[in-house]
Amino acid sequence: MSADVLRRPGVATTREELAQTVATARAGGATVALVPTMGALHEGHLALVDAARDRVGEHGFVVVSVFVNPLQFGPGEDLDAYPRTLEADVDACAEHGVDLVWTPSEQDVYPDPAAGIAVEPGPLGAELEGAVRPTHFRGVLTVVATLLGVVGPDVLVMGEKDYQQLVLVRSMVRNLALDVEVVGVATDREHDGLARSSRNRYLDGAQRDLAAALPRALAAGAAAAERGGAAVVAEAHEALDVAGVSVDYVALRTPDLRADAGHDAAGGEARLLVAARVGATRLIDNRVVQLPAAPAPTSGARPTRDQPQDQENPCFAP
Repeated sequence: MSADVLRRPGVATTREELAQTVATARAGGATVALVPTMGALHEGHLALVDAARDRVGEHGFVVVSVFVNPLQFGPGEDLDAYPRTLEADVDACAEHGVDLVWTPSEQDVYPDPAAGIAVEPGPLGAELEGAVRPTHFRGVLTVVATLLGVVGPDVLVMGEKDYQQLVLVRSMVRNLALDVEVVGVATDREHDGLARSSRNRYLDGAQRDLAAALPRALAAGAAAAERGGAAVVAEAHEALDVAGVSVDYVALRTPDLRADAGHDAAGGEARLLVAARVGATRLIDNRVVQLPAAPAPTSGARPTRDQPQDQENPCFAP
């Protein structure tokens, strides 16, 4: 879209302004999509915006929220240092056809913080990222639930880069019977495969080069898939070790992240996840890995104790 025909999005700072604008759009028959962000928008965020527009169409209504959520930052994390670039964010939203940018205050999102009301992520919230950042997903799910309640979108658009977050949000939506479609968008990457992230701006030149070890590790793991899940994890870990980054975890899980796929003989789709520190900057990434199916038993194999001879016998029915 050329600069001379840009249509500036509306900017709402309160729940009331947001509700009025969204209600007007709905009255006109628009489907509403929400792209939740913490600002400091980059091409990865804007890919989500474009996906939202594609989903709701030319006559839909795309809302981008910009809110640096304090609940998802733990002690010693970079809440105060997190970049805040609202004017540039609104300009970027204009270039991508956003209809409304919502920039609420903390009081507007959490009007009664003393009540301590929050959405708990369950057991998965304590694993992987949750093991390193124990309160993170509690904060993420709480703010997403609040944004859904206030905006009331038909579609919620989130990226696959934060894959565990996406899985937990989908689980929350399903278990709380929230009436919204969750759309996951493939990770947007830089020229060398590094996942786009607001944290990339913290890297100096040498660190930026080193950070490319993460996508290389994912590629190395995926290339080892024919040798099984254990090889996938080993190759990815070795690639990170050789690069000299500090590894937090390398994990291979089933797509819902609830089971380890590193020793899974069933084969099929799995998700390889890595987290590492480059200098003081912590980066995460993931990708799909296709594991080979387990070999079928030979036709002449004798049944074992755990394999009844008559599989059709109703006595063995579950």
